[in-house]
Amino acid sequence: MKINSSAVALTVEDVTASAAFLTEHFGFQEQTAADGFVSLGREDAGLNVIYLRRGLEVLPEGFRDQHAAGLILAFTVDDLAGEEARLQAQGVEITMPLREEPWGERLFQVTDPNGVVIQLVEWVVPAAK
Repeated sequence: MKINSSAVALTVEDVTASAAFLTEHFGFQEQTAADGFVSLGREDAGLNVIYLRRGLEVLPEGFRDQHAAGLILAFTVDDLAGEEARLQAQGVEITMPLREEPWGERLFQVTDPNGVVIQLVEWVVPAAK
């Protein structure tokens, strides 16, 4: 099998609001769109983010009314502190402050208008014990 591209599809109430948030604050660009659907991409992201409006018939019947929950959309970046400062300057609320985990992950989180958690990550070498 050869995978040509990757995407994650998230079901939200307001497709336009989530798309605008990812476009404005994270530099994604609209690739394609239709009523209740948008696919956003970045050349350096490695995947597209797709937002689908809840209730669309393309979604499996038992899944149509669910909301994207219990997942984190994570992006690894080079300058985590700089990204946190940039987002704060843009008025984006940091919903989980910058922290460092013992396994070497530094991260913080924001939440889009539909409640989708976006996490920015930077990997560091854990301190020797």
